[in-house]
Amino acid sequence: MADELPKPEELIDVEHVPPITGWMDTPVEIRKGMYCYAGNPKSLETLGAPNPRQWNPTDEDWKLPDNWKEIVFEGLRERLDKFRSFKVFMDICVRCGACADKCHFFIGSGDPKNMPVLRAELIRSVYRNDFTKAGKILGRLAGARPMTLDVLKEWWYYLFQCSECRRCSVFCPYGIDTAEITIIGREILNLLGLNIDWIATPVSNCYRTGNHLGIQPHAFKDMLEFFVDDIEEVTGVRVEPSFNRKGAEILFITPSGDVFADPGTYTAMGYMILFHYLRDLGLDITWSTYASEGGNFGFFTSHETMKRLNAKMYYEAKRLGVKWILGGECGHMWRVIHQYMDTMNGPADFLEEPVSPITGTRFTNAKSTKMVHIAEFTADLIYHKKLNLDPSRNDHLKVTFHDSCNPSRGMGMLDEPRYVLQNVCNNFYEMPSNTIREQTFCCGSGSGLNAGEDMELRMMGGMPRANAVHFVKEKYDVNMLACVCAIDRAALPALMDYYEPEVGVTGLHELVANALILPGEKKKTTNLRGEPLLGMEDEDAE
Repeated sequence: MADELPKPEELIDVEHVPPITGWMDTPVEIRKGMYCYAGNPKSLETLGAPNPRQWNPTDEDWKLPDNWKEIVFEGLRERLDKFRSFKVFMDICVRCGACADKCHFFIGSGDPKNMPVLRAELIRSVYRNDFTKAGKILGRLAGARPMTLDVLKEWWYYLFQCSECRRCSVFCPYGIDTAEITIIGREILNLLGLNIDWIATPVSNCYRTGNHLGIQPHAFKDMLEFFVDDIEEVTGVRVEPSFNRKGAEILFITPSGDVFADPGTYTAMGYMILFHYLRDLGLDITWSTYASEGGNFGFFTSHETMKRLNAKMYYEAKRLGVKWILGGECGHMWRVIHQYMDTMNGPADFLEEPVSPITGTRFTNAKSTKMVHIAEFTADLIYHKKLNLDPSRNDHLKVTFHDSCNPSRGMGMLDEPRYVLQNVCNNFYEMPSNTIREQTFCCGSGSGLNAGEDMELRMMGGMPRANAVHFVKEKYDVNMLACVCAIDRAALPALMDYYEPEVGVTGLHELVANALILPGEKKKTTNLRGEPLLGMEDEDAE
């Protein structure tokens, strides 16, 4: 990666100055390293998406249908009629610029079209031209411009340089959610088959096999059984996960990245250890090898695709006859559940309001969705003193916490992960206050941008987060960045390797499992990664 990228000190040398020409007169430059590959036509065919074909963003001819302008116009008109919020967002922006310097992609790139206000203006200008009297009469004087091929390419390039993190919306005095504008803009692009492969293929895989990675049910089960052996080697205890068991009380669903990609695999082992510990306390839980994906890349494609992927978890819960669903550490899984579930697929009246079988706590926040985040579930266990924890087992780590955008801004889950960390770690340090909680900076790789071919874009977008980690690394010697999102666990290691190579990345429940004292365990000398615990270096070597 480093050989293909500018050095970090070169990449952070950003000049935030306006171009010589106005933004309407500054043509888009589609540059290698700043975009993802076009969607695979086979994946688009699986989705039933329009206009599947081979095309390249750097080619002059994007192989669009002859009536593509009409398709864009009708797509825009339909969504203006359907989504009142979209129409309001198109009309009320006064271009005050309060959001401008809040976007990590603008901070990292210096490109004015990555300011949220201007990224939205790319669409808003066409809206004014086609749907407002002022735009039709005054044209450019009213901020209007017609849809052209260059404008369409500009839409594609910059709408896929937005991670839909919504940090800009926190600062907007009018409450405009620019991420919603990005979502609808991408929907319209999808009407022309203009998707990126890092979104289209995971969604296609999810349709076919139940998860983004395209893993078959038997391979999913095999992987978890490999973890059983790994856990036994570290703890001396053999856990026994349950699969597809009808009549279980709880269905557990987590992102497939936790099962097949480091460091998420250690988080998955953490889930398994926790469930084993709780079994004798009354936890009756099963995994599904069919609905084996909590993440929802449909969120980055269209509202309809999001709805279809979200439904699979609930169909599986119904098939198995469980009472409620426990969800793993994921970002967009939780924003979809928290913000969209009730109007898309719910309410899930065939399930029960979640009640912890261990503590008796009734999760009233999940009364409609019937789905509880594992961070709040574990925080409740710790609060009621149901876990035997030894936080000194994590003393080799100095931990900071990255608020993943969707659980934090999207669903307001701010304190539960911190409460867990403070009980499983003795060395926890916060990053600066304007970089965490509601104001958290994105990993720079969300909303389907965590591919390999757009690494320069990712390192630019992740720079503000890396800078905050650098602060606590210098001040407290932090060496581990914790998070509750599978995309973060996949994307942040590359970001840390680039900017702060001495800082690792972990999920919350990897640390929980390290600290958890299992009945019957052998003397622990290593953590789940096989690294010696503090003071156990000599014993581990023996």
